[in-house]
Amino acid sequence: MPEKPSGIKKETVLLIAFVSLIVGFLGGVVFSAYKLNSGATGSGSMPPPGHADTGRIAMLQQLVMKNPKDASAWIQLGDLYFDSKQIEKAINAYRSALKVRPDDADVWTDLGVMYRRGGNPHSALDAFKKAMAVDPKHEASLFDAGVVLLHDLHQPDKAKAMWERLLKLNPDARAPGGQRVKDMIEAMH
Repeated sequence: MPEKPSGIKKETVLLIAFVSLIVGFLGGVVFSAYKLNSGATGSGSMPPPGHADTGRIAMLQQLVMKNPKDASAWIQLGDLYFDSKQIEKAINAYRSALKVRPDDADVWTDLGVMYRRGGNPHSALDAFKKAMAVDPKHEASLFDAGVVLLHDLHQPDKAKAMWERLLKLNPDARAPGGQRVKDMIEAMH
């Protein structure tokens, strides 16, 4: 009678190693997400820029000083200022990016959001309209223009018209919080 081999097959060892790697990776992702969320204040606000953001901001500032026509660097700088609620700096960075790349609907929209946060709804609406001129199907600018029209300029009929344009593009359009735009229009009545 042939003797059975002792020990574990090579394929089994490789499979166990692979599964262990996957489990470890997924565990690390879950742990990292937990740690990031457990440090949040729960208010929905972004924390102030940390040391890493400060370093990135300094690096990007140097980069745009050396090459003021680097639209991507201006946009990244604007995004860091946006996320850290440095409104005027974000506005200036986005405006600089748009001087180089005026056909970027996302940057026009981010500029509009910063204008609104800075208390300038007319400039915000102008920026959203420029985003729509670049891309008439740009959903974020259509939504945000409706928000400014409704809440800041107190023009509910114009807000409703803006959101109806959005619904023609995307009947299931939603606000950033998940609320359906269709329901928002119905609530206006």
